Amino acid sequence: MIDLNADLGEGFGRWRLTDDERLLSVVTSANVACGFHAGDAATMRRVCLLAAERGVRIGAQVSYRDLAGFGRRAMDVPPAELAAEVAYQIGALEVFARAAGSRVSYVKPHGALYNRVVHDERQAEAVVDGVLLADATLPVLGLPGSRLLKVAGKAGLPAVTEAFADRAYTDEGTLVARGEDGAVITEPDTVVGRSVALARLGTVTARSGREIPVQARSLCLHGDTPGAVDLARRVRAGLEASGVRVEAFV
Repeated sequence: MIDLNADLGEGFGRWRLTDDERLLSVVTSANVACGFHAGDAATMRRVCLLAAERGVRIGAQVSYRDLAGFGRRAMDVPPAELAAEVAYQIGALEVFARAAGSRVSYVKPHGALYNRVVHDERQAEAVVDGVLLADATLPVLGLPGSRLLKVAGKAGLPAVTEAFADRAYTDEGTLVARGEDGAVITEPDTVVGRSVALARLGTVTARSGREIPVQARSLCLHGDTPGAVDLARRVRAGLEASGVRVEAFV
């Protein structure tokens, strides 16, 4: 059994990056941009309505305040400020989730913040403080072995592990930086094969060719890659054909 999540609502004003409606017919959890790296009020409302109609769980994808850099630029934000901004983003999305008859069911950092809290304890603590401020029952989605999940667990928040079928891994189980060659994997058969291996075996082939353990309850598919919808459909079909039940983790 595994959850499929995707980053959605990644537009702003007249600009749309993700095919939210079609992706919501495939995934079981939606990481909705909360306005700091992408997304705006109208987009958040629309995606929450679509997700609620389809029974897809709504997650707050929180990030550094970086619209120009799509949340993928390294930033140094004081912990107290970051905690407040995380809570602010969750609260904003919660309004639209509730209005749609649903709720925010989990929290996942985005981009540079996601990678920072793998190793940075103070930033991880700030994210967790923000989640606690917004709702002390919310699960936190992150990389296995990350500081974020360890801090979340100590704080009493459900810590949920995830893996990436379309991202290259280092031998240490972390993601290869996007600026490096081969960081994003787009060949459909390769992505499907990696998805099945992650779900059934708990392993993935690192960039070095070595098989490494990656135990995950959720599998992320990026909504901003070319052909994202077709790829997501193939991944789900491949998982189900191999006997894996696709189901939300909350």
